[in-house]
Amino acid sequence: MSSFECAGMTLNRVLITAVVVENRSVAEVAACYGVSRSWLYELLARYRREGEAAFEARSRRPQTFPTAIPAATKKAVTMAVVAHGREMPAASMRSATGSRK
Repeated sequence: MSSFECAGMTLNRVLITAVVVENRSVAEVAACYGVSRSWLYELLARYRREGEAAFEARSRRPQTFPTAIPAATKKAVTMAVVAHGREMPAASMRSATGSRK
C-alpha cells in the first residue's frame, strides 16, 4: 500500500488534484511523482471524459487474446484425445489440429 492510499487518496487522485486544483504544470507533477508526462496527460483526459471514475484503478487484463487457441481447435483436440485415450501420440495430435509442426 502506498503512502497516498494510507492517507485515503490514490495516486491518480493526487496527480489530478495537483494539476487541476493546484494549477501545477504536467511536467512538474510528473517529475515530482515519478510518472511519465504522457501517462499523466492520459489520466487527465480520462478525468475530463469520465469525472470521478478516473480516480479508480483500471484492470490491466487485455480486452482480446489474439493468440488464443480457437474454440474449434480446442474442441477437435478434446475429441481426438477422448477418441484415442490419454496416450495419444504427438503426431496424432498434430493431425487432429491441422498443425504442421
